Amino acid sequence: MKIVLLPAIAAAALALAGCSQNARNQSAEAGNAIAADTSATTENAVDDVDAATDRSLDRAGAAMDNAGDRAATGADRAGDSIGNGADRAGAAISNGADRAADATGKALQNAGNAIRD
Repeated sequence: MKIVLLPAIAAAALALAGCSQNARNQSAEAGNAIAADTSATTENAVDDVDAATDRSLDRAGAAMDNAGDRAATGADRAGDSIGNGADRAGAAISNGADRAADATGKALQNAGNAIRD
C-alpha cells in the first residue's frame, strides 16, 4: 500500500508545483478543512462512544441493584418462612410436652389413688 501511495503523492506534488500560488493556497485550505472535518468527526464519534458506554454502565448498575434487591427480598421471605416453621415446631413440641406432663400427672394421681385404696 505504501508503494501505491508514494507515486500518488509524488504526482500530487508535481501537479501542485505547476500550479499558481492561488491554486496552492486553495489546495492547502481544502486540506486543512478536510483535516478539521476529520478531527471533528473523530471527536464526535469518541463522544458518542463515551456516552453510550456511560448509559450501558448505568443500566448494568441498575440491573445489578435490582438483582440485589430481589435476592434480599427472597432471603427475607425465606427467613420468614423458616421462622414461621420454627414457631410451629416449637408450639407442637410445647403442646406435646404439656400433654405428656398431663398424662404423667394423671398416671401419678391414679397410682396414688391405687395405693390409698
